[in-house]
Amino acid sequence: MSENNAIKLSAFLEMFPEVKLPITLTEESQRIFSASNEPFNQAMVEQYLTPLEDGEIDEFTEFVPCFRIPETYDFHAIVYWKAELLQYQYVLVTFAKDGQFIDKRIIAGTFYDGKALTASVATINEEWEILIVSGQSAGGENYDPQSSRHQRMEILPEGQIVGEDE
Repeated sequence: MSENNAIKLSAFLEMFPEVKLPITLTEESQRIFSASNEPFNQAMVEQYLTPLEDGEIDEFTEFVPCFRIPETYDFHAIVYWKAELLQYQYVLVTFAKDGQFIDKRIIAGTFYDGKALTASVATINEEWEILIVSGQSAGGENYDPQSSRHQRMEILPEGQIVGEDE
């Protein structure tokens, strides 16, 4: 994409409405975001999202803008949903005010590896703390709540995302 056709950061960020915290991200949340937010155009995906992704993005990969975290005065924090074959993720990304990438983490979603289904739900609170609960079920077996895993993350005032497993 040439410099003349570059999409301004402000136009990209407008795709993400600010939300009131706390907010919980579940498997069903993406339907609400898909219905209420305008979809990305291909140029936005290429300019802002493709550089953030580790692997190749094929024609079946879908991105949905979800929301922007409010009152991040020194940086921007957005969440988008990414759908690939057998994998759905909520991705938290932070950018400096000038648009420079700061950090990125997958905070919730569903993943199937051919043997087990892993699902994660995340809640982001007013202090930018993120609590993630993950569970897994194998084959046709029922989910065992004893196998749940918890993880805490937080967004620091500079935009870095840090966290540990519990």
